[in-house]
Amino acid sequence: MNLNLEHKNALVCGSTQGIGKAAAFALASEGVKLTLVARNETKLKDVIAGLPNAEKHNYIIADFMNPLDLKSKVEAYIQNNHGFHILVNNTGGPRSGAIIDASLEDFENAFTQHLKCNHVLAQLTVPFMKEESFGRIINIISTSVKEPIEGLGVSNTIRNAVGNWSKTLSFELGRFGITVNNVLPGFTETERLNEIIKIKANQAQTSIEEMTEIMKNYTPAKRFAQPEETANTIVFLASEAASYINGVNIPVDGGRTKSL
Repeated sequence: MNLNLEHKNALVCGSTQGIGKAAAFALASEGVKLTLVARNETKLKDVIAGLPNAEKHNYIIADFMNPLDLKSKVEAYIQNNHGFHILVNNTGGPRSGAIIDASLEDFENAFTQHLKCNHVLAQLTVPFMKEESFGRIINIISTSVKEPIEGLGVSNTIRNAVGNWSKTLSFELGRFGITVNNVLPGFTETERLNEIIKIKANQAQTSIEEMTEIMKNYTPAKRFAQPEETANTIVFLASEAASYINGVNIPVDGGRTKSL
């Protein structure tokens, strides 16, 4: 299948590790020109150095705790360089823990990182997408959009806010050739999953190894996903082949989510 992604520009957030990094490599392999966004310049440079056609990619240093700074930097980049056909919204998950123990600051921080920053980036990238009559906004969220996950109270709350924001946006932008979809990763071998395993092992007073096997057995596939498996879904949604897929949540979870 020809995905027709050559000559497309993508803004990929949270792209120095995990799913974001895997998405960057997968898109670059299809000929996409990337602009990566993350906080750590050293890591950004390292990722770009390893990408296919490294010389054509660029990066923006920004912290998703500061949406106004993010806005000014991306806005300046677009004015001085180019717009984007593809936006991959992705950032680290909110703090773990029971919802009853969450502070107001926990909710405010997660709302800022996940919804405010997504919204800022959509507002900045959509005008160019409309001009091109082609746009893909892909939000990396969580299966908690469909089923709350125990021990991730703040995440469950904020992820659903992002899901409804995304669905609303899909109604508004579909007529311009712009799709808005959510990828819902399941248990994926990332630093975030390692953190969750440690917390759960501590709560259950068991070893990390035993908790790892318990969590693998939650999934019909009996294993964790590799970031690249989720990245493949992102690339497909970014392509012309997915032009009639809009406003949906796509779990990439090995069948763990029990709801349809």
